[in-house]
Amino acid sequence: MKSTDFLLILVAILCPPIATFLISGCGCDLLISILLSILGYLPGHIHAFYLIYMKLQAEERYGEGGYRYVGHGHFEQSYSVVGDQTTPPPSYGAAVSGNA
Repeated sequence: MKSTDFLLILVAILCPPIATFLISGCGCDLLISILLSILGYLPGHIHAFYLIYMKLQAEERYGEGGYRYVGHGHFEQSYSVVGDQTTPPPSYGAAVSGNA
């Protein structure tokens, strides 16, 4: 577990909707988290910790930065795998080229 994950858990303890926003952005999951926190603080915590758990699973499965959030607690791989070689997304406008 990285230090950013620890800070995310700390934010989830203090205010679950903020942790949900940091994971999923402004969308349906944020609205659900806000409503659950209004209905009761514990349901908001459960939802935020579920999203954190799913994020940790995606990091374990796809590697750090190798995933993107698609909604409803699901993550998918952000680059394609061809055989044994992984192809990261192209870096448009990058100052350093990998073919130099």
